[in-house]
Amino acid sequence: MDLETDVLVVGGGLGGVAAALAALRLGRRVVLTEESPWLGGQLTSQAVPPDENAWVETFGAPASYRRLRAEIRDHYRRHYPLTESARAAAALNPGDGRVSPLCHEPKAALAAIQATLAPYLANRRLTVLTGTRPRFVETGGDVVTAVRFEATGGDAGDVTVRAPYVLDATELGDVVEKSGTESVIGAESRDQTGELHALPGPPQPLDQQSFTWCFALDYREGENWTIDRPAGYGFWRDHAPDYWPGPLLSWTDVRPDSLAVRTHPLFTDAATPTGGHGIDRWTFRRLLSVRTFTPGFLASDVTLVNWPQNDYVLGPLVGVGPAERQRHLDAAMQLSRSLLYWMQTEAPRHDGGTGYPGLRPRGDLLRDGVPDDAGLALRPYVRESRRIAGEVTVVEEHVGVEARRTAGLPPGSEVFPDSVGIGCYRIDLHPSTGAGTPRSYVDIACHPFQVPLGALLPVRMENLIAAAKNIATTHVTNGGYRLHPVEWTIGEAAGALAAHCLETGLPPRAVRAKPVALERFQRLLTGVLGAELAWPERVRTSTV
Repeated sequence: MDLETDVLVVGGGLGGVAAALAALRLGRRVVLTEESPWLGGQLTSQAVPPDENAWVETFGAPASYRRLRAEIRDHYRRHYPLTESARAAAALNPGDGRVSPLCHEPKAALAAIQATLAPYLANRRLTVLTGTRPRFVETGGDVVTAVRFEATGGDAGDVTVRAPYVLDATELGDVVEKSGTESVIGAESRDQTGELHALPGPPQPLDQQSFTWCFALDYREGENWTIDRPAGYGFWRDHAPDYWPGPLLSWTDVRPDSLAVRTHPLFTDAATPTGGHGIDRWTFRRLLSVRTFTPGFLASDVTLVNWPQNDYVLGPLVGVGPAERQRHLDAAMQLSRSLLYWMQTEAPRHDGGTGYPGLRPRGDLLRDGVPDDAGLALRPYVRESRRIAGEVTVVEEHVGVEARRTAGLPPGSEVFPDSVGIGCYRIDLHPSTGAGTPRSYVDIACHPFQVPLGALLPVRMENLIAAAKNIATTHVTNGGYRLHPVEWTIGEAAGALAAHCLETGLPPRAVRAKPVALERFQRLLTGVLGAELAWPERVRTSTV
């Protein structure tokens, strides 16, 4: 099957959905493809509640992102038996988790995304192809002419799509790679970027952030939900990385910012799985809290396991062949299964016993159809992608507090004249695959920052736009630019740019290079789409 459209968005994660929505709102036809069965990426198929900035309820993300959050909350108000206080809360938090003011089931986000896109499916300006991945990218000179897709499941079948503009919003930068677009993987050296926290010595392409296969659980005291012993359990139970304070499968880990050893139990008291609070693992990414709903609706909270204990560091997903990539994906699944089995059978209990056999996998909340028996998400949570070589590369000295101070730069993040959005998160690098030697966290204070348009534009390709975690950051700054609202911001800017270029006839580089054209595009972002391009000065100069 051959399709033609105005804008092709490859990858249906948050960046891809935002890109498609922006182009659609600006009157363009869009084909949106996604490898998994669900749109939404890290918020849905990867099952990760949003990591967000402190101002997100009123500022610090596009209006469209806040509408998505409102739609998720309304989903619960329309369909769930909330307590009166929860229903009345403007900042309804169904899971009452500590990681975010909006912790929720992945399916609630999926429903919100589907509702948002429904009008454009109805008028046939949007075509969504799930269960497809790019197999081959056709190019002519510095232009992507077509992308050929192969089926990974579902009803899509093989298809070729042609479009004047192609946006790569895949998790791993697939179109960038297959088109031969200049790109970077892994960790650059300090000599390359000049960054304070870049690695000394040569670059390490295979030094990439760990990825995580998340899973969901509730707790049924007195019942036995123990899964079969995983094939790799013996290895993972005894695995004690050199960079870690002891066995990986334990309640002990480190503070990301100081690497100080700490102990976080699963529960702080017996009441926790039925709506309690505590500085424990259970409440951190809790998806549903008993206390949010009317009595009797839930017998237990539901939590999402995305912890240091199931960060997979034994090999990367980018820069390796398909067989090795699949081996790492399979091993990551075994790690998460082993963590669950350890918790059910051998983990020290908060009450002095051993094992929590009542931990029940809730894969039914993370998948349609037959759930995974260990409650695993559809897809792994990916933190680091292949990144374009862009017209502008965001480096640590643009955003890092210590790096800017060391370089003698004024307080606050870099002010980019070509800003297309804003974001805020600490530079948070999870344990890394290293160069055969995994290493621990790198966690760096930074200033609230801007997203420069130049970071979305490859140095050579004319009609390919980065639309997710594959923009021109470094290994270091990717740690701050990879989170939910920032990925959405990037995608929205990419989709708007493609639509704007079709409207004006200007290529993307010309939009950025000509001050009048750039200002016009920025007015489109702020005036029509409700994007935010700059932080208030008191926030820009603050530290997170």
